[in-house]
Amino acid sequence: MTPIEFIKSNDLAWQPSFNGELESGLMGYRGALIIEEGKALSPDRKLPPKIQAKQVIMISDEEKFKFFTCELESFNHFAPMFEKYKSFFSPDGLYILYVTDLDGNGTFEYEGVTFTAIMLDESSVWNELVDLADLDKGDLKKMSAEEKIENLYEELLSADVAEASKSYEQMCELIGESSKQLMGAV
Repeated sequence: MTPIEFIKSNDLAWQPSFNGELESGLMGYRGALIIEEGKALSPDRKLPPKIQAKQVIMISDEEKFKFFTCELESFNHFAPMFEKYKSFFSPDGLYILYVTDLDGNGTFEYEGVTFTAIMLDESSVWNELVDLADLDKGDLKKMSAEEKIENLYEELLSADVAEASKSYEQMCELIGESSKQLMGAV
């Protein structure tokens, strides 16, 4: 089962803005993914997910995530996310997590897979990645959704995305208060 088929058959997509084939033949996804479902109010009505990976940008082949990035509200959500999608992570993929309650950045290994976790406060995953890849926002505006995802991925492959090497336990010690400012009515 491909990652996209797994997501579709388990009803794990949450408000996707893109879900389809890329020009390279790889599959792309942009949206949120459910980590822990919300309570079912009736057979066809559920509360929003209790835990979700937000702002997901994912590229996969038939078997694995080649690229996966998302926003996690807490680093405590990493282990449940990994558990749910673990069969799709591989040692040679590029995985970047933006976490709102971290007080530091780090690159760590978890069950043989390398992840880079970066503090996220007031920005978006997309903007952070565009900066990391050193892409021109004007050029991106002229591209299709598919081209944007592929272009970002291609640039990130050659970018230095690694942070200071830490253990998973050291990353857990960096959990602090969420610093993300919620935007809305004041």
